[in-house]
Amino acid sequence: MRKTCPHSSKRLWLNNYDRFKRKKKRLISIINSFDSLIVAFSGGVDSAFLLAFTHKLLKKNVVAISATSPIHPSRETEYSKKFADNLGIKHILFKSREINHSGFMSNKKNRCYICKKLLFEDILKISSNIGLKYISHGANVTDLNDFRPGLLAAKEMGIIAPLIDAGLTKNDIRLLSKDMNLSTWDKPAMACLATRIPYETPLTQKKLSMIEKAENIIIDLGFKTCRVRCHGKIARIEIDPVDFKQILKKNIRLVISNKLKALGFSYVALDMEGYVSGGR
Repeated sequence: MRKTCPHSSKRLWLNNYDRFKRKKKRLISIINSFDSLIVAFSGGVDSAFLLAFTHKLLKKNVVAISATSPIHPSRETEYSKKFADNLGIKHILFKSREINHSGFMSNKKNRCYICKKLLFEDILKISSNIGLKYISHGANVTDLNDFRPGLLAAKEMGIIAPLIDAGLTKNDIRLLSKDMNLSTWDKPAMACLATRIPYETPLTQKKLSMIEKAENIIIDLGFKTCRVRCHGKIARIEIDPVDFKQILKKNIRLVISNKLKALGFSYVALDMEGYVSGGR
């Protein structure tokens, strides 16, 4: 339900054409330095762009690998399957192991590091089995400004970050994705469901399932950007502030409240600041 100006992205593209051209040329050079490449593919804006761009250059020598897990919304898994299938890209799905790791489930600040370490260990094994050496992920320059311990795990394990190496920001990737007519160009940012639960609060599969179902209820009502933060029995809803008027309409408000309480939440609240990337 986010509103965009139909001309703003075009103006931004034209005003920064030379800069985009240099970055795109650099990315082409990076990708072409590999004869084949695995892309760790979440279905989000960044990894989708990296996958599609790499496929244009390397054709059948690119493979997408995605993890399935209770921390990943099933609708995102289905989206990633359709995206790869529409491009004719080989797509491998596997069950990741973080949900069985006590260190991850204890939900300390190094949670993301543990998750990515386990993830890339598994992808490295798969890459060895299929005879491909190089693995990439969709981290971009903007990510370097956030608290992302998973980036350290990727670096330690030799995972390549072509978008960072090419100097691409999140906004660059959205504009380049739109130029390629990718459906992901304006897709809302997505993070694993574990991010909805405050650090130091242990994760459970029941909580993760409640959060996923709660977000699906709100998304299915037409709210594109949505987070349901879990604070015990309280569901704290974050949406784009431009959608406040819509969500507070009586018929919608009551549907959300009743359905989330049916999931097991005792209280349903709207965060008055709206959605904030990296929020808790």
